[in-house]
Amino acid sequence: MATFGEFLRIERNKRGLNQSDFGQQFGIIMTDMSKIENGRKKFPSANLEKLAKFLEMDFMTVKNLFVADILVEEAHKYKCSDAVFSVAESQSKYIKEKNVKQGKMKF
Repeated sequence: MATFGEFLRIERNKRGLNQSDFGQQFGIIMTDMSKIENGRKKFPSANLEKLAKFLEMDFMTVKNLFVADILVEEAHKYKCSDAVFSVAESQSKYIKEKNVKQGKMKF
């Protein structure tokens, strides 16, 4: 699996676009597009839905790739083992279940 920036480069190349033409679709200049593809800058999250439409992909798939990239970066920044992702998945399930139970409470 590629980083989000590498994913964008692959998708851009599939469409035969240069960084300038691809970035124009989202209001991003070529130098910033280069930084995004090389992991030195983040793609603007506000443009994720527009990106999904442009790539003709499911929005949730694109959003998951984007957020997963952020999670991995944070885990590496804090020098976590890969076990952190299993812990995070368990915590996510716990929070979802907790919120469902609280929504069912009657007063």
